[in-house]
Amino acid sequence: MKLIIDRAALLKPLAHVQSVVEKRNTIPILSNVLLRAEGDMLSLTATDMDIDVVESVGAEVSRPGATTAPAHTLYDIVRKLPEGTQIELAEESGSNRLTVRAGRSTFSLSTLSTEEFPALSGGELPYNFVLQAGEVKSLIDRTRFAISTEETRYYLNGIYIHATNSSGVPVMRAVATDGHRLARVEMPLPDGAAGMPGVIVPRKAVGELRKLVEDAEGEISVSLSETKLRFGFGDIMLTTKLIDGTFPDYERVIPAGNDKTLQVSRKDFADAVDRVATISTEKSRAVKLSLQNGALILSATSPENGTAIEELEVSYSASPIEIGFNSRYLLDITAQIEGDEAQFTLADAASPTIVRDQSDESALYVLMPMRV
Repeated sequence: MKLIIDRAALLKPLAHVQSVVEKRNTIPILSNVLLRAEGDMLSLTATDMDIDVVESVGAEVSRPGATTAPAHTLYDIVRKLPEGTQIELAEESGSNRLTVRAGRSTFSLSTLSTEEFPALSGGELPYNFVLQAGEVKSLIDRTRFAISTEETRYYLNGIYIHATNSSGVPVMRAVATDGHRLARVEMPLPDGAAGMPGVIVPRKAVGELRKLVEDAEGEISVSLSETKLRFGFGDIMLTTKLIDGTFPDYERVIPAGNDKTLQVSRKDFADAVDRVATISTEKSRAVKLSLQNGALILSATSPENGTAIEELEVSYSASPIEIGFNSRYLLDITAQIEGDEAQFTLADAASPTIVRDQSDESALYVLMPMRV
C-alpha cells in the first residue's frame, strides 16, 4: 500500500475513528485503525467490537492495499505535523511496518494483519428510513443527559427508540431515564420506520454519533435490526450493537393527575437555581422550591456554607407547596428548553413533577423530588 494525502484531509477522519478505540485493550488489534486504499480513496475503520466507524477520504493512491496501524499513535503523529503538510503512507508487502513520511519527518509504525481485524458491519438490517441531521441532534441532545450510568441496570444505559402512537398520530419516540429523571422526545414517524422493533442505543454509541453529526447537514440514512443499528451520512458510516434488554414501561412513571401548574421564565429560573445551588452541599445539591400565589422562593441550606434565598415572580395560582429537587437535574432539564417559558406541573412534595417547554409539545421531562 502506498498513498499521498493532505494532513487536513487525513486528520478529520482519523479524529473521528480513533475516538471509538479504547485507550486500554486486551486484544491488540482493537487498538489499531484499518487503512484500506483503493481507487482514489482511503477508508479508515475503527471498532471496539460494539461500535464500528468507517470513514472515507480522497487520496492519491499509487499502490492499492490495506493494513492496520495503532490508531492513537497515528492520530497523534498527524495532529502534530504542520498544517498544509503532504503525508505519504507506505507499507511494503510482508514488512509489518507502516512508514509515515511528511517533510523531514519519518515514522515507522508496527502493523498487524488485516485478517485479524473484526468485521461488525455485515448482517441484514431490514428496517430503513431517513432522518434529517437536525432531528438526530435534537433527539440526542434532549434525552442523553438522562441516560443512567449505573451498570447494574444496564438496560437503562442508553436511549430507547421506538415507534408508537401519540393521540392517534404515528410517532418515533426517544426515551432515557436513570430512575431520578426521565426525558421523552417524539417526532413524526419517518417513512419506512413503521413496525420497527424498539431498540436501546448504548450510551457510547450515542456520544460517538453526536460528535460525528456535529457538522453534518441534510439526510442521515438509518438501518436497523433487532441487534444492530447503522447511521450513514456523507463519507461516514457508524454501526453499533444494541443493548440486549427490555426497557421498562416508562409510561407508568409519567404522572397523569398533577393539578398544580407553574409557569416561569426559563432563563430567570435557571439562573436563580444556579445561584442558590452555590450554597447547597456537593453531595445532595438540593434546592427547595416554595410556591404560593404569584411567587416562587428558591432556597438552599448547608451546615458548612450557610443559606441562600431568591424570589421570582411567576405564574402560579394553585395551593401553596414546598418541594425539593436536585439542582443539577433542574439545570440539565431547563438547558434543553428552547422557548422562553418553562411549565412545571406538580402534585405534592413526594410525587414526580412534569416539566415541559411551553413552545414545544414534542418533549416532556419527569423529575423525582428529593427531601430537603
